Amino acid sequence: MLVVGLTGGIGAGKSTAAARFAERGAAVVDVDAIGREVLAPGGRAERGVVEVFGPGILNADGRIDRGKVAAEVFGRPDRLSALEAVSHPAINAELNSRLQELADGGEAEVVVLDMAVLAESRLGQLESGRGYTKVVVVEAPVEVRLARLLERGLSEEQARARMASQATDSQRRALADHVIVNDAGPEDLAAAVDELWAELTVE
Repeated sequence: MLVVGLTGGIGAGKSTAAARFAERGAAVVDVDAIGREVLAPGGRAERGVVEVFGPGILNADGRIDRGKVAAEVFGRPDRLSALEAVSHPAINAELNSRLQELADGGEAEVVVLDMAVLAESRLGQLESGRGYTKVVVVEAPVEVRLARLLERGLSEEQARARMASQATDSQRRALADHVIVNDAGPEDLAAAVDELWAELTVE
């Protein structure tokens, strides 16, 4: 079972590429979604995150308010590190469980870990050896990404701040086994994924 780490900057088209991989038969694991799950009631990181940040991050119903957490850590590397020290091991533990289930099931030839912060973290690098062994980066020119983010309703200031908070294209590319350039239309991205899929499934 081949496990691929799929990443890309905001607005590059990573999630669209992940959806195309799923159409081709890959089992796609949304690592960002797991990050939300571990903060949910009963999640692996819920208690630890409350201990670090205090009850001020809770909603009236006692659930962690991810917006409040985001406000706590945005632009504050020390607070972000504190969050990751609790949440990332929890995410990796959940990832390990899911990958074991997929391996035991024997139905997935390729698993794609859809993850925004591959270059910025050790997410998906598992002590069990079940983590990703290939890295695929989806990238697009900054102005193309900016236009896509503006279409989503972000202001230019918000979009540029989000992009600046992430790894650079060169940092992601340095880790990449394969790079997909998504600077045209969805048909071109689908074709690029299809071509890579053919390569991955014969390696």
